[in-house]
Amino acid sequence: MNLPENSDATQQQEILDALPVLVFLERAGRVVFANNEARQTLGLGDAQWVERPVEDVLWGLFPGTAEPQTHLIGTRTGSPFHATMPARGGRLMSVEGTYSILNAELREAIIVAHPSGRVRLPKSRLMEDVLASIPEAVVIVHGKHVLYTNPSFTTMFGYTAEEASGGDLRELIVPETRHHELAMLETEIDQKGRVAIETVRIHKNGELVDVSLVAAPLQVDGSSVGYVQSFRDIGERKQLEGKLQHDALFDVSTGLPNRALFLDRLTLALKRRSRRHDHNCGVLLLDIDHFKEINDVLGYAVGDALLVAIAERLRATMRPEDSASRFGGDEFAVLVESIADPSDLEALASRVLQQMSQPFEIFGSMVRVRASIGIALASVEHVTAELLLKDADFAMNRAKMNGGGCSEVFDKEIEMPLKQSVVHPQQELRRVIEKRQFEIWYQPIYQLTGGKLEGFESLLRLRRPDGSVDSFRQLLNAAEDTGLSITLGRETMDTVCRQARSWSESATRQELTLTLNLSEMQFYHSEMIAQLKKALAANAVDPSRLLFEVAESTMSQNPDVAQAILERMAELKVRLAVDNFGARFAPLNHLARLPIDVVKLAPRLTASATSEGRQAAVLESLIHLSHALGMQVIAQGIETPEQLDALCNMGCELGQGHLFSYAIEPARATILAGAGRWALAAGA
Repeated sequence: MNLPENSDATQQQEILDALPVLVFLERAGRVVFANNEARQTLGLGDAQWVERPVEDVLWGLFPGTAEPQTHLIGTRTGSPFHATMPARGGRLMSVEGTYSILNAELREAIIVAHPSGRVRLPKSRLMEDVLASIPEAVVIVHGKHVLYTNPSFTTMFGYTAEEASGGDLRELIVPETRHHELAMLETEIDQKGRVAIETVRIHKNGELVDVSLVAAPLQVDGSSVGYVQSFRDIGERKQLEGKLQHDALFDVSTGLPNRALFLDRLTLALKRRSRRHDHNCGVLLLDIDHFKEINDVLGYAVGDALLVAIAERLRATMRPEDSASRFGGDEFAVLVESIADPSDLEALASRVLQQMSQPFEIFGSMVRVRASIGIALASVEHVTAELLLKDADFAMNRAKMNGGGCSEVFDKEIEMPLKQSVVHPQQELRRVIEKRQFEIWYQPIYQLTGGKLEGFESLLRLRRPDGSVDSFRQLLNAAEDTGLSITLGRETMDTVCRQARSWSESATRQELTLTLNLSEMQFYHSEMIAQLKKALAANAVDPSRLLFEVAESTMSQNPDVAQAILERMAELKVRLAVDNFGARFAPLNHLARLPIDVVKLAPRLTASATSEGRQAAVLESLIHLSHALGMQVIAQGIETPEQLDALCNMGCELGQGHLFSYAIEPARATILAGAGRWALAAGA
């Protein structure tokens, strides 16, 4: 820092340089001091960091993981942040820490950080106003005696500085069950120089506090003068982790175990069966008949409440040792163990059907449903849980073909030949849509220079009965042939608009762009514009955040009609892209005459970025032409760092591909949206 030339300032700088964390002091948005650890991590000389803008040192400085990317306006209590820092050798490094205001009038602040993945920040003796502003509890000890505690130590553990001074840290905040940790910490510090663990400490009132602890020696002038321990309260994070673990294994709506937990329990049951011949098990797979019609007629709120009521009846019907699960949508499963006779499964299925036949009172109305149940008894051939579930699923479909409202037992002798027959794609597609076995996943799109997240492409995915996820591409032709692509397109449009609104309303991200692919039949359908207006109005989504992709081959089918449709879409303020451009080398005048905002390069063009000669020259010219026409360019199918470097050099601003990420499920996309930046440096 531009510290005054006096002995106190020199001692402060020596202490700051001794800290094993990154310390930056900033004034009016510029770095005026970086300690030794920060300079070494950056790979800069003593003077190279002086007066550099903070955003050049810490990219994407923003608080927490669920707030928009913006420059921090903190308080003296400190604000947690995550950011990316260009480190020595050109690599990018994720860091996290706290940002604290020292003097609001002078716009002075201190930034203390460490690489993400280590357990939170250690702090040491700084100026008193700095110590008062940081949230970590800091204690300096020599031998068994506490030499110093900061104000946050009092807040976290209840002991004032006077009460703690000279005391034994073991007696103050270490539970009796953890006394051995101090000896271990001292040994590890002497050997490794730093220890980072998650543990528990005890408050003055006797309550346990979950903390992350970082301990390191405090060195001044090359000599160790004691130890520094810093604590961060991670109780809230532990609660969140517990909730996330619960949500990862249980259905949020019904509270039943989800597919993943059910498969784990079924796997264990099959292992027990293999060890004990008198211990058999089986599965009931239950699907509500015509549930989609209930949603369409009575609304999704009634449908959701009905599923909760069905789960309650299922619990009441089962034996205590049985385990029910919601697989998703309107599909449930029951694991039945300790079966004395195969007829026990049929008896349970009969009880479930009888319970389902009784009317449900939902929001003051009586709703009646029927269910189809498939029954499968485990045998020596069921070496995995998925195989047993497949047989139950096949039996359930037999029950539906028999009119529903009944159960069917899987019979290998009768049904195995049927299972080997090929299911017509159109039949499979109708079943997928009826059972809603499709999902919308999201592939991230990044700014190639800097790595900022621009948005996501929305992609259909097929959810198989065994829980696996597959591409929907094999059913797209059948969807176009049968006209079911209109239904799929409407569902996709509604889902993506809801997701766009959800992200825009959350603190995670405010300016994400979501792209949707329009099939040829959907694009030319007479009701497409009306469906788009309805989806925009129903979800109150900013239309400029939606990018509709139309393949160049679709536009080429009927250019005049395509232009009229695109102009009507442009009037609704949505953005438009020509997709897969270059796949068939459509006329370049498409770009000039159509209201296109984005050119999305075909993967074959993206791959030519690293070629030599004319292909690369054509690609670069196309990028420059698009920019001259006021259009952005997205390169899809980026596979290698070499392609990324070449595209950056050509001026291509956006891209997606397996180099960065495959399509991911909505929950992971939401987490990625919070990060807002890739973990890959251009040219890495």
